[in-house]
Amino acid sequence: HVQLVESGGDSVEAGGSLKLSCAVSGYVYGGKCMAWFRQAPGGQREGVAHIRQSKRTQYADSVKGRFTISRDNAKNTLYLQLNSLTREDSAMYYCATAPDEFNSLGNYWGQGTQVTVS
Repeated sequence: HVQLVESGGDSVEAGGSLKLSCAVSGYVYGGKCMAWFRQAPGGQREGVAHIRQSKRTQYADSVKGRFTISRDNAKNTLYLQLNSLTREDSAMYYCATAPDEFNSLGNYWGQGTQVTVS
């Protein structure tokens, strides 16, 4: 049974920072690509960040230089550091398994964690 559980979302002021976590279980995590997506109310799902087994990363243009994706394979945990937040970053953030292609969703994703920037 594959489970992805996000945490760390909160309400913050513009310019603030958050660190999201995603605990993964029931999945061979270490050898797979992982990703973060987000979706604002009324908006489309957007790929935010992608990380490969090699830890090579890729980001959406809108978050480059502000967000950092990382992974701890020993802990089966995925992270997303969000800095210099703006109102446009407000959304539900989801972690997901992913193929080796940016902005492509894999077979599993979590319930999401809400980020609200005011």
